[in-house]
Amino acid sequence: MGERVVKLPDVGEGIAEAELVEWHVKVGDLVREDAVLAAVMTDKATVEIPSPVEGEIAWIGAEIGEKVAVGAPLVRLRTAGESDADTPAKASADVGAQPVEPEPAREPAADTAAEEVEPKPARAPAPRAVPVGAPPRPAGERPIASPAVRGRAREAGIDLRQVPGTGPAGRITHEDIDAYLREGPAGTPRSRLAPDNTVEEIKVIGLRRRIAERMELAHARIVPITYVEEVDVTALEELRTKLNAEKRADRPRLTLLPFLMRAMVTAIREQPMINAHYEDEAGLVRRFGGIHIGIATQTDAGLLVPVVRHVEARDIWDCAAALNRLAEAARKGTATREELTGSTITITSLGALGGIATTPVINRPEVAIVGVNRMAVRPLWDGKEFVPRKVMNLSSSFDHRIIDGWNAAVFVQRIKALLETPALIFVEG
Repeated sequence: MGERVVKLPDVGEGIAEAELVEWHVKVGDLVREDAVLAAVMTDKATVEIPSPVEGEIAWIGAEIGEKVAVGAPLVRLRTAGESDADTPAKASADVGAQPVEPEPAREPAADTAAEEVEPKPARAPAPRAVPVGAPPRPAGERPIASPAVRGRAREAGIDLRQVPGTGPAGRITHEDIDAYLREGPAGTPRSRLAPDNTVEEIKVIGLRRRIAERMELAHARIVPITYVEEVDVTALEELRTKLNAEKRADRPRLTLLPFLMRAMVTAIREQPMINAHYEDEAGLVRRFGGIHIGIATQTDAGLLVPVVRHVEARDIWDCAAALNRLAEAARKGTATREELTGSTITITSLGALGGIATTPVINRPEVAIVGVNRMAVRPLWDGKEFVPRKVMNLSSSFDHRIIDGWNAAVFVQRIKALLETPALIFVEG
């Protein structure tokens, strides 16, 4: 029987470490060659680590959320061949750390000494059968539980003599307390109004941690101003509906966003400082000729911002096709690093959940973000009477260190004028 150490490989772009975000295996698992062992996240992408050989997982070297250096051992495999010359001890010496072999779980004896330590078995034992309506243990039998479990029972007002224990020798575990809080004593129906004292700890890792760090940095460094304006999109919706009804089969369906993107191109030409990055540490504004619009997209993993590049060179249909392709790639997790970086200004939209107004957080180092709020039919005064119109708000934030309130208002008002008279969007020059 041999051994094989799998180290964190060089994932490219000069990255010295990566965050471990997911284990696909555990100690004792049998894996085939090329099976995914773990996933790590760099600043730009998630990378899966495959197994180079077939074998049994003997040791894993990091916990979810830990930063792992390139070259550090991740996994030790028992294999059918000869041992690697590079054992875990030698591998860890290369990175200045000695791995510790985990001790096997031991079952405590069913006596008073067992109350001092509560083991963590690898898998939950099968619960003992308790007849409905019968007490969980004979009268006078002292329940076995750790001090932590006893303390929790006291806080919740639970009589441990009424709690069935599923641990070794009838030991009462935290899971038994959870079951008692949900279901009550054996055979006793619980009210739905019973208090829930459970607390779940969720480690912030991977993409969620990246989002948290970026939001914290944006909040700490940017001085924002948010400008909200109402836009009558009745004419735009009529045009959009007509274009969709008459579109060619090879063209995508149009949403409001491609029109907004093209309106932003025109408005940016008149306010070029909006399409910029502010490198505050260097005291430098980097203004771009190309307009690369990031589209904030909700995915199962969290918020991603795929980028439609060179919107100034795209028509309405091309914008729509790029939007569809990038949003789908982001949701499936197949978007490339290049497709998720390089935006110069961002659009954020919650669709039907968009609310009346929002305060979008600027995607640093950009200096502006345009937020789309929910569309609704509202009565508007046309000079003679109230008429039903389709109306939505634009909630846009600007970095007030670079963009003055006047310029922000001029930018949004120009977009409003274009969306309310959509024929102007198609006028070049």
